[in-house]
Amino acid sequence: MGKVTHLLFDCDNTLVLSEAIAFEACAEFANEILVEKKADYDELYTAKTLLDNFVGQNFRGMLIGLMKKHRFDVEEEELKFYVKEEENRVIANIKQRGKPCVGVNEELEKLYESGKYGMAIVSSSAFRRVKASIEKVGQDKYFPGDPIFSAATSLPVPTSKPDPAIYLHALEVLGKEASECIAIEDSRSGAKSAVDAGIHLIGYVGSYDTEKEQEDKREMLKELGARAVMTHWHEFPDCLAMIEELVAASNSRENGSATGKLC
Repeated sequence: MGKVTHLLFDCDNTLVLSEAIAFEACAEFANEILVEKKADYDELYTAKTLLDNFVGQNFRGMLIGLMKKHRFDVEEEELKFYVKEEENRVIANIKQRGKPCVGVNEELEKLYESGKYGMAIVSSSAFRRVKASIEKVGQDKYFPGDPIFSAATSLPVPTSKPDPAIYLHALEVLGKEASECIAIEDSRSGAKSAVDAGIHLIGYVGSYDTEKEQEDKREMLKELGARAVMTHWHEFPDCLAMIEELVAASNSRENGSATGKLC
């Protein structure tokens, strides 16, 4: 097990407060599809109910879930059209109203200036949406060369978190072992994706509105395997240091065991 060299950030509601904005456009479009397809539903979605059901998933994954839940079918070419149209609508909303998560830009600035870690974004969202989000809030300068890995765009077969495929792809492209990386995630699907890829996890709950939601999400992220959970980004350095200490201690134990065998 090597030392931590790379930080892998989720984007939506981890770097950029984009989920609620995105889900407004997404809910409107999802409802249009449900009506058009004469789906089996009791009531249409609000942004909140859609967010509650599908947080952390991209629209492809969400639409597949909607098809199962509401018993309707969409052909692959039509699915591609829907995914692109939703992406266009969401990007337009984010370009108007996107904001950074509180305190994150200050931490990204310090990390970037230190030069100690490689930094990349690993998201379920399409590359265009991630790019538009970080440009809107001035974060693109911290990720030069577009180190963005998108489950919707970067893989031969599009998928969505909680599938670990996008994290495994990022590790392969970066040439890193899972033990050398830390993921930062806010949702169940994102956390499970990172943990199932074997990556150390820091949870973030600061994007949730109420203390009750934050505490519920904190417990959920810990249960999924988060080594630390932060409410505010100013806690990040302490969370990072704690995980690095755990990694160093594990390395020390492994080295001691190996030395014992050699002796």
